[in-house]
Amino acid sequence: MKKLAILAVLAAIIAAYFVFDLGQYLTLEGIKQLVAEWEAFYADNPVLVLAGFFAAYVAVTAASLPGAAIMTLAAGALFGVVTGTILVSFASTLGATLAFLSSRYVLRDSIEARFGERLKAINAGMERDGAFYLFSLRMIPAFPFFVVNLVMGLTRIRTLTYVWVSQIGMLLGTAVYVNAGTQLAQIESLSGIASPGVLGSFVLLGIAPWLAKLVIGLIKRRKVYAGFKRPKAFDRNLVVIGAGSAGLVSALIAATVKAKVTLVEANEMGGDCLNTGCVPSKALIKSAKVAAMMRGADKYGLTPTEPEVPFRAVIARVLGAVKAIEPHDSVERYEGLDVDVVKGYAKIIDPWTVEIARNDGGTQRLTTRSIVIASGAEPVVPPIPGIETSGYLTSETMWDAFAQMDAAPARVAVLGGGPIGCELAQALARLGSKVTQVEMADALLGREDADVSDLARSVLEADGVRVLTGHKAVRIEERTLIAEAGGQGARIPFDVLLVAVGRKARLTGFGLEDIGVDTAKTVVTDEFLATKFPNIFAAGDVAGPYQFTHTASHQAWYASVNALFGSLRKFKADYRVIPAVTFLDPEFARVGLNEREAAEQGIAVEVTRYDLDDLDRAIAESETRGFVKVLTPAGGKDTVLGATIVGAHAGELLAEYVLAMKHGIGLNKILGTIHAYPTMVEANKFAAGNWKKAHKPEGLLKWVERYHTWLRG
Repeated sequence: MKKLAILAVLAAIIAAYFVFDLGQYLTLEGIKQLVAEWEAFYADNPVLVLAGFFAAYVAVTAASLPGAAIMTLAAGALFGVVTGTILVSFASTLGATLAFLSSRYVLRDSIEARFGERLKAINAGMERDGAFYLFSLRMIPAFPFFVVNLVMGLTRIRTLTYVWVSQIGMLLGTAVYVNAGTQLAQIESLSGIASPGVLGSFVLLGIAPWLAKLVIGLIKRRKVYAGFKRPKAFDRNLVVIGAGSAGLVSALIAATVKAKVTLVEANEMGGDCLNTGCVPSKALIKSAKVAAMMRGADKYGLTPTEPEVPFRAVIARVLGAVKAIEPHDSVERYEGLDVDVVKGYAKIIDPWTVEIARNDGGTQRLTTRSIVIASGAEPVVPPIPGIETSGYLTSETMWDAFAQMDAAPARVAVLGGGPIGCELAQALARLGSKVTQVEMADALLGREDADVSDLARSVLEADGVRVLTGHKAVRIEERTLIAEAGGQGARIPFDVLLVAVGRKARLTGFGLEDIGVDTAKTVVTDEFLATKFPNIFAAGDVAGPYQFTHTASHQAWYASVNALFGSLRKFKADYRVIPAVTFLDPEFARVGLNEREAAEQGIAVEVTRYDLDDLDRAIAESETRGFVKVLTPAGGKDTVLGATIVGAHAGELLAEYVLAMKHGIGLNKILGTIHAYPTMVEANKFAAGNWKKAHKPEGLLKWVERYHTWLRG
C-alpha cells in the first residue's frame, strides 16, 4: 500500500508537470522571464520565495523531471552566489535522497529477487567503496543526475552515506552553475556554461578521487612494505611454491609468456590430485565398479559371480595409473617448457626473497618480483581421544598401507560423510570390506538437497555400507570407534580407520607468519588473489574457498597473470560457475544453486525435474537410478541458475549446464539443440522439455485447437 502511495505521489507530480505545461518555465528563456518577474516580489517576500523555490526544486529532482540545471541558474540570478549555492545544495540533496529512497523502496526488492546473485558482487563493492564511486559520479556531470539517484537506490549503500557524499560531491558543480546564473542575462544557451573548459575542469574533478585512491594505495604499499628492503634487481619474475594443480598452471603460464620462473616442490610433482587424490581414487572406484558389475551381472542377462579381489594387484593397478600420468607433471616436462624446477622446501624471507632448502642438501636464495603460494591442503584429523595411537589412515596415507595388503581390510570405519568419505566407503565395500560410515551431521553430502543426500545414502547401503548419520565420534579404544547419538553409544570395531572429515590449507612452514601474511582458515586474499603484500599471491586449496582441482587451475590463471602483469591490468577471479562432482556410482554432479541454497539466500526459483528411469539409453544400460534437476527463476524465465544431476556419467552430462550458465544459454536453446540418440545427455534436453511443457501457452493453444477444428469443417 505504501509503495502505491509513493508511486501515486510521483505520478501526480509528473502529471502536473505535463498537464500544466510547467516545462515551459524550465527553459532558459522561460527562467529568464520568471526571474525578471519575481525579483521585485523576492525583495518584498524573501522567506516565502526561498521556501517556494526550495520546495519546487525538491519536487523536480525527487520526481526526476528535467530542469534542475535551469533552476540552479535561476537560483544564482535570484539569490546570488552564496544564498543560491546553499539553497540549491540542500534542495538538490534532499530531492536526490527522496528519489533514491523511492527507487529503493519501490524497486529494489523486486530487482534483487530477480537478479540477486548478480547483484551480490555489486553490493559487496558498494559496501567497500560505495562512497568513493558515488563521489566520482557526482563530480562528473556526464552522468545524468536522476540516473545516479535511481540506480544507487537499487544498491545497498547506506542512506546516510548517500546523503553526505551527495551533499559534498555536488557542491562544486552547484557553485559553478549558481555563479553562472548570476550572469543569466548574458547566457544564451547552456553551452555558455558547459564549455569545453568548464566540462574539462569537471572531468579533472572527477578524476581527482581516482588519483586520491592511487595515492592512498601507494601509501598503503609503503606501510605494508615498511621494514623490508626491495632489491634493485631480481633473479626471477615469479617464484611458485608448490607443484600441485595451481602451482603447475602458474609456472606454465609464466614460462609461456617468457617470464623467468622457478617452481619449488618438496615432494612429488603433481601434488595431491595426481599422487593421493583424484587419480588414484578414481582408479580404485573403477576397479570397485567392475567388481559390483560382476556381482550384478544378472541385470544384463548374464550369470552373476562373486569376484576374486587380489587386493595387492588392484592397488598395483591404481598406482600404475598414477605412474602413467606422472610424465604430464614431471620435472623433465616442465624444465623442457623453460620452467626452473627446484626440489626442496621454500620459505619466504621477505616479500621479494625466497630461500629454498634443497632436497640435495644445498640452500638457495632467489629474489623475485612476485610470488605465488600454491601449497595446497592436507587432511583434517579431529582431536578424538585415542586417535593418535589408533593407526588411522587418511586419503594421503592409505595408498602405501593398502599396497602392503593381500586382501581388502575386513572391517573399515570411515569417519566423514562428505564426498571423499562416500567415495571411499562405496569403493572399499565393493572390494569386499565390511564398511561402517560415521557422520556427525544428519545427512551425507550435507551441502546437497535432501533428495540427493537420501539417494546417496540408499546407494551406499545398497552396496553394504552401514551408514550412521547423526553420530559423533567420541573416542577410540582397542581398535574400536565409539560414537554417540542421542545419548546412545555405538561401538564400531575396525581393522582400518579411515579419516575423511575434510581438508585444511597448508599454511605453516613457508614463512607466511614471519613476514605477516594474513591467514585464517586459508591465506587471506583480495578479489585479485593478492595477499596484503601486492606482489604475493595465493591460488588453489591454500587460498580457498573451493577445494577442487579445476578451481585451483582456474585460480592459477588469475594469480599468475596478476602477478606478472598487475601493474598494467589486474583481473578479478571469477567464481560464478563452479562445477562439482562426487564420484559415487551413480555420480552426483552439481553447478550453481540447489534448492537448499536458493532457500537460504531468499531466491525464488522454479524447479524442473526429469527422472532417468524414462530415458531410453538409461533403460538399455540398466542405469536408471538418478535424475536431472534444473533451477530457473520463478516467473517463467528459462535462465539456468543451477543444475543437479545424479546418474551414470553425471559429471560429463553436467558440462552442458556449465556452458549454459557461463554463456547465458537458456533452456529454450538447450531444447532446440539436436542431441544424439540414444545418449545419456538427452536427459538434459528432456529436462528442458519438461520446463517448456510447464510454460506452454494454454490460451493460445485453445485458439489453435479451434483453428484446426474450423479447418476440418
